[in-house]
Amino acid sequence: MNVPPSATIAVSVAYAAPGIEALVTLALPPGATVDDAVAQSGIVTRFALDPSVLQFAIFGQRAAGTTPLADGDRVELTRPLVADPKRVRRKRAASNANREPVRAKTLRR
Repeated sequence: MNVPPSATIAVSVAYAAPGIEALVTLALPPGATVDDAVAQSGIVTRFALDPSVLQFAIFGQRAAGTTPLADGDRVELTRPLVADPKRVRRKRAASNANREPVRAKTLRR
């Protein structure tokens, strides 16, 4: 049994920042891209976001603006990191270097 392709696909576009949460559900034509979904969502305009610093992900996996979407995809707008996680960990480890190591408790039998 051949099922004709759907006339639209359901896609959601999500954005979060301190004090802001937005989730917009869209019906797009098959073959729509991440850029199409972001443009139609209106989130960039609504929150006055700088498109040059935004990056995209689909369910947490990085994606380009030209990535085609599938029915049920969630496009996420990601912001640049405020601090490099590796640098923060190195700094924390360096500050903890002078501390006495924590010893594991032994189990009594």
